[in-house]
Amino acid sequence: RVMLVEVMGRHAGWIALNAGLASGAHMTLIPEQPFDVEEVCRLVKQRFVRGDSHFICVVAEGAKPAEGSMQLKKGGTDEFGHEKFTGVAAQLAIEVEKRINKEVRVTVLGHVQRGGTPTPYDRVLATRFGVNAADAAHAGEYGMMVSLRGQDIGRVPLADAVRQLKLVPQSRYDDAAEFFG
Repeated sequence: RVMLVEVMGRHAGWIALNAGLASGAHMTLIPEQPFDVEEVCRLVKQRFVRGDSHFICVVAEGAKPAEGSMQLKKGGTDEFGHEKFTGVAAQLAIEVEKRINKEVRVTVLGHVQRGGTPTPYDRVLATRFGVNAADAAHAGEYGMMVSLRGQDIGRVPLADAVRQLKLVPQSRYDDAAEFFG
């Protein structure tokens, strides 16, 4: 069986990349790196030829096929002018099934992925963030965002925090791709 797991990641593939690495997925597709459907199919077939019974691919919702690889349906825009996504994993599943004649299942985690039980580290970090945010508000420091650098909690101007997207660098994706297949 082939499993495609769609996760959040409209413009940046950090969630997908790290989920793929942490889960031992056989492939990860992110917005920064256009994918080739034929390459996906090649890796799936390769796993089954080796005798494996499954293939897992993590797909960021904003992943896009390489030019000419497959055509994604357009979903229009929402009331804020943002592109509506139409389920890249579901569309990819149809293409993979057609090309290699294997059953493909799709799971869209969406906001469910935010609902996991926090680790003790997460709880302590959230408390530290909360205390620092309350201190900032009490001091009249508005327009700031609490941040973590190394192990230090600090504040950065909100405008600086959102100035540009923090995309997955090619080298980081290439490192992860060493585990594909």
